Amino acid sequence: MIVSQSTPGGAHFAFTDRWGGVSAAPYGTLNLGGAVGDEPAAVAGNRDRAAAALGLDPARVVWMNQVHGRDVAVVDRPWPQRETPAVDGVVHAGAGLALAVLTADCTPVLLADPVAAVIGAAHAGRPGLVAGVVPATVEAMVGLGARPDRIEAALGPSVCGACYEVPERMRAEVAAVVPEAYATTSWGTPAVDVAAGVRAQLDTLGVRTVTAPPACTLESKDHFSYRRERVTGRLGSYVWLESNR
Repeated sequence: MIVSQSTPGGAHFAFTDRWGGVSAAPYGTLNLGGAVGDEPAAVAGNRDRAAAALGLDPARVVWMNQVHGRDVAVVDRPWPQRETPAVDGVVHAGAGLALAVLTADCTPVLLADPVAAVIGAAHAGRPGLVAGVVPATVEAMVGLGARPDRIEAALGPSVCGACYEVPERMRAEVAAVVPEAYATTSWGTPAVDVAAGVRAQLDTLGVRTVTAPPACTLESKDHFSYRRERVTGRLGSYVWLESNR
């Protein structure tokens, strides 16, 4: 199943769950991650299925080689698979492309300024949140003509603050940079709320968040979760403009 939404300005955001693909266990079934040990043919088939369901050309979807950093790339065409750079944010101006993020607990961040025809996508795990990948992605969009007060944002499925248990020292280190990410699990231990931290960063930048994460990946059996399963697939989150179809 793919959940999609659109805004009056023509921005589109979409999020997959784990069902409707061809991958075998432990990647069953709609695994979109190409670096987790799944059969390449299954991943390619799943990406084609997801794109078809969204009315997108799979050859015009840009994927990243995500490394939990803050580097952002500006793209005007899809990269050849072997040339995909190690980045955690990507931005595009004009029509023609959709941008995608892979996650299995981290927070996917989708951004669009339909007036400037600029879109962005960021992979925000705990390290990326602290490093500032979301502000860096917004900054790159502004460099292409976007305005923060016009940017619409959507956050995809991710592990929630009530489930993301971490050592006390790690919580303190994250909260020292992004206080809003400070959290406690439902059983009373230290935790980090990455999505809350992302929302706070967007708010500081003047970006309007359209939606919060629709599900906690650790709690939902309909989503891949690295913390729950370790060896598992990856969800896909997509952003594009109406003219990108």
